[in-house]
Amino acid sequence: MSDTIAAVSTAPGRGGIGIVRVSGPRCRAIAQAVAGTIPGPRLAQLRDFMDKDGVAIDTGLVLFFPGPGSFTGEDVLEFQAHGGPVVLDMILARVLQSGARLANAGEFTERAFLNGKLDLAQAEAVIDLIESGTEQAARAALRSLRGDFSARVHELAEQVVELRIWVEAAIDFPEEEVDFLATPAVEDRIGHLRDRFVELTESARQGALLRDGMTLVIAGRPNAGKSSLLNRLAGYDAAIVTSRPGTTRDVLRERIEIDGLPLHVLDTAGLRDSEDEVEIEGIRRAQREIERSDRVLYVVDASDTQAAAAIERDFEALPSNAACTILFP
Repeated sequence: MSDTIAAVSTAPGRGGIGIVRVSGPRCRAIAQAVAGTIPGPRLAQLRDFMDKDGVAIDTGLVLFFPGPGSFTGEDVLEFQAHGGPVVLDMILARVLQSGARLANAGEFTERAFLNGKLDLAQAEAVIDLIESGTEQAARAALRSLRGDFSARVHELAEQVVELRIWVEAAIDFPEEEVDFLATPAVEDRIGHLRDRFVELTESARQGALLRDGMTLVIAGRPNAGKSSLLNRLAGYDAAIVTSRPGTTRDVLRERIEIDGLPLHVLDTAGLRDSEDEVEIEGIRRAQREIERSDRVLYVVDASDTQAAAAIERDFEALPSNAACTILFP
């Protein structure tokens, strides 16, 4: 990591402010070349950003974060300019002319990880926070970024090491009259550790659901009300609803949010025996999505006595790992 990297750090498009970030040993020289001065540590200064011929590109703020007290652990420089893509490209080109290279995707966070500023869980939380689709997901990612999840992992690791030391001491000194391994304290500590690991695993699973969302497949026989349910959940007419069986042939997908949890809701073709080639393909796709889903909403028309009586048989045809909830609309 002896080279200096640079990139536009704000989202593509036009905005009031855009940022060009630089990290590496040439930050001071680049600040001098582009802004004519090296600002004080963590002090925003208004400067003209100049091209190689001394012509002003833009006027904005320049900030300098000396390492190791920076995000990456290296010297970090930021040019905060007006957020037009042409302006930012011109500033970035000037920075690259001054001795930096274009950063790879995620390289600033990678350097923070390699320099010990972030552990792996925190590094992954950066992208989770950026890509969070709900308020709950953003809060969960921020907690991981602050080190809450890592602290729990490190605490468990220390407790496991302490228990291992206890066990190894009992093995290494068998001549002692006290059987350390037979004491209730050891069993209690193992049980406590087991519970903590279960809690940690469940916390990680919940975090994954908040980040990626839950896949919810609406399944059932034709004309059971599946597409109507999708429309109610989506809040608009996402699917065509008719009295004709087999209207839905392909998988329809909608993304909604319930209590901060993103849900990927899939409406599928009605499950039945068919000789129609297109409908058979739709049923095959429905079964494939059921196998992949986190939860299946199996819709049964309560007014259809034949369908209600065949629920148990219909369930036997579903994948064995499908988690189902029966709905009677």
